[in-house]
Amino acid sequence: MNNDDFCFRSPSASLLQAVREFNSGLYFECHETLEELWMSEDDPWRRFYQGILQIGIAFLHLRRGNQPGMVKLCRSGIDYLQPFLPCCQHVDVARLLKETEAILQKAEQLGPQGLPELQQLNLPRIELVADMQNQT
Repeated sequence: MNNDDFCFRSPSASLLQAVREFNSGLYFECHETLEELWMSEDDPWRRFYQGILQIGIAFLHLRRGNQPGMVKLCRSGIDYLQPFLPCCQHVDVARLLKETEAILQKAEQLGPQGLPELQQLNLPRIELVADMQNQT
């Protein structure tokens, strides 16, 4: 897959809104914002938005006490975002995946009984990079 054209786009106003929502813990709102974006894209590009969307909803599941749902959606979100490493539309995909994988690993180690500990962790944020040229 050649991500150059898609990934070197500047982030749209909707993507920037979704990033703000994600970083504020407004995961359901982020889902709604990103759903419009992914529905307007063709495969494989829509998977970029789906990956962020699923990681956000994974964290919503964690907040609501659904550890198995959190694990499942973290895995699928990570899988969706792998092709867009290290950076896409100024989103630091590598950092988001690294931090999400750390939460996922902790969730798998602790299991459902570790939910209270998981809910105390700082969740990943989406970081934007200014210089895409140095990220490839």
